[in-house]
Amino acid sequence: MTTERPDVPLIADERAMLRASLDFHRATLAWKCDGLSDDELRVPASKPSSLSLLGLVRHMAEAERTWFRKAVNGERDLPNVWSHADDYQTAYDPAGCTREEAFTAWQTEVDHARRIEQAAPSLDLVVYQPRWDQNVSLRFVMLHMIHEYARHNGHADLIREAVDGTVGA
Repeated sequence: MTTERPDVPLIADERAMLRASLDFHRATLAWKCDGLSDDELRVPASKPSSLSLLGLVRHMAEAERTWFRKAVNGERDLPNVWSHADDYQTAYDPAGCTREEAFTAWQTEVDHARRIEQAAPSLDLVVYQPRWDQNVSLRFVMLHMIHEYARHNGHADLIREAVDGTVGA
């Protein structure tokens, strides 16, 4: 499987640029995982870290769920996918999880996030983020998710290179 990354427009309205940037970073994470087996996806970054590509996919499924479904859509009682209630780091542990399980959960959350964002009337929509006990805008949520993916895609670059030597922007 070869993941295609969408182009980000150089000139567009703010919402289109945010959507395209977020989709670019989502596709980058998938691209970093292309062609690897379950075992390769579980290879940790480097000692002492146990961070792996599969763990990153699991974490990002949790982040998509938390920000779009729980915060923006108000699904407050929705349980986490893998994480304990107040410890989102547990999603990083890929033990016993397969590529299919992780990517299915992640893609499900991405699909929900896209529908929720598209249904929102404005980037100025104010929502409550329960974990922070703060109000935030949809604009902030999208920017935060772009930041979250960009940071973790940097981790993914290093992990992928450690797994099989593949490098790329």
